[in-house]
Amino acid sequence: MKLLEGIKVLDLTNVLSGPFATLHLALLGAEVIKIENPIGGDLARNLGCVPAYNKMMMGTSFIAQNANKKSLTLNLKEKEAKGIFLKLVEKADIVVENFRPGVMDRLGLGYEKLREINPKIIFAAISGFGQTGPDAFKPAYDQIIQGLSGVMAVNGDKTLNPLRAGFPVCDTVGGMNAAFAIMAALYYREHTGDGQFIDIALLDSIMPTMGWVAANLLIGNQHPELLGNDNFSSAPSGTFVTKDGYINIAANKQEQWEDLADIIGISELKEDPRFKIRDDRKRNRFELTPYINEKLKENTTEYWVEILNKKGIPSGAILKLDAALEQEQIVHRNTFKTLNVEGVGDVKLFNMTAKFSKTPGEVVTPPPVLSQHTEEILKGINFTNEQIIDLKERGII
Repeated sequence: MKLLEGIKVLDLTNVLSGPFATLHLALLGAEVIKIENPIGGDLARNLGCVPAYNKMMMGTSFIAQNANKKSLTLNLKEKEAKGIFLKLVEKADIVVENFRPGVMDRLGLGYEKLREINPKIIFAAISGFGQTGPDAFKPAYDQIIQGLSGVMAVNGDKTLNPLRAGFPVCDTVGGMNAAFAIMAALYYREHTGDGQFIDIALLDSIMPTMGWVAANLLIGNQHPELLGNDNFSSAPSGTFVTKDGYINIAANKQEQWEDLADIIGISELKEDPRFKIRDDRKRNRFELTPYINEKLKENTTEYWVEILNKKGIPSGAILKLDAALEQEQIVHRNTFKTLNVEGVGDVKLFNMTAKFSKTPGEVVTPPPVLSQHTEEILKGINFTNEQIIDLKERGII
């Protein structure tokens, strides 16, 4: 049995935050029906580094987030398309959208309308700033939220700041927050029979991920330091230089610092008043780092990773993305699964990363081509071949 077997999701989302949320539901076995505009579909179909795939409306950005889903095209500006959507709502469990606030209401498809048809419906609305508040109707992309949330302000160092994260972290965290909230709402409905409306804001979602940094300011009145690759909570903890590159070392505990000093040959610094206890090491981290780098340069990253980990000092190489994606541990964990995507070939798709002992989730089907399942879904709600042909000719589907 799949964890969400029998759960039907109507997915009206585009690009990343919404599709990332519904991807997790699809991987867990829910039937996720992507409802796309007949002309162009999900905007991500045209996003990616391979122009030929973009022209096929199967851009790499779309492929990455839409496995296990079905594609139904509906022009929701048309009355008949709205009727089809409402018919699907009758037997659906979840609706997810990431339009600007108010769009679904203007279409006549807002939560209040849908719950009249299906009181058990769970309606998740994902937006940049949420459904209410002074900024609710402002447009938002991931980088805008990174800037407004403080994420860019705490990244980098004094020579490079502000600095955005190298991937759309706010969109991704917002999508994960939505998936978590939807699962919680399903649990509540199981006990009460009631659906509900869920308001997810990307700005809200990213804030708790900065918990320690924010707590230092909110509770301790300490503004974040621009430490680059150093860990603000401990020292020595960060990125260091080796004979052939770089290494991350996190000697966060006192005994780990002392073992590190002994292993690399700076035992005398354990009694140096600048470095003896953690708070002093933090204050004097930029004096300590050159001593460590000098010793680490005597051998390779691979050598130090092995010897330090063996002693219980967390350390690791800093991998290029290609090496990271292909490392032995990732292969062992089945983080990716290879499937054939029509017109593209064999590609690696993200698998379910939570490992359930009884209800595992996984990639089963490749991302759908635009409108791939329209006929199947409409026949499932008793449309005839003639009706489907007529709807297509008139641009409804």
